[in-house]
Amino acid sequence: MTEQAAARKPFLYVVVCAAGIAADVSKLITAAQERDWEVGVIATPVAMTGFFDTAAVEAQTGRPIRSAWRTPGAPRPFPAPDAVVVAPATFNTVNKWAAGIADTLALGTLCEVAGLGVPIAVLPCVADALAAHPAYRDSLERLGGMGVRFGEPYTGEPREDGGRPEIGWERALDLIARG
Repeated sequence: MTEQAAARKPFLYVVVCAAGIAADVSKLITAAQERDWEVGVIATPVAMTGFFDTAAVEAQTGRPIRSAWRTPGAPRPFPAPDAVVVAPATFNTVNKWAAGIADTLALGTLCEVAGLGVPIAVLPCVADALAAHPAYRDSLERLGGMGVRFGEPYTGEPREDGGRPEIGWERALDLIARG
């Protein structure tokens, strides 16, 4: 390992999908930075349409959010990841990823890093009705068989007091730290 590689902080890719809880993704980034990770965010195209404050996240990470493929010959905007967190992970992303569909930068990145042995943690954000779908259950099993680590599912259903529970952002960091 070069001196430069030894001196750099570990790099975490945070893949953000289009779910309402994505508005709080800065909490995950803060927790990662407090654990001495450098963070780069990759978002699905739909997540970029107002699901989270992109300007605030770019200011927090000091890097542009990636959502589209880079052009041939363009420099890589992020170093290779030391780990990846997918949060929130939607029904669509989980199923496409498990099927090997790489039609967005986020999915292409997930398909690639899974083949590199990079630790990956997922915080699913899927309604109970969708979570009951057989394709979703099969996708979780397939990804789990690939070594992907899952946190507790988050449905976003309101509590009895009308508030919504937290997704447990820090849990994703615990999942990548265990391996």
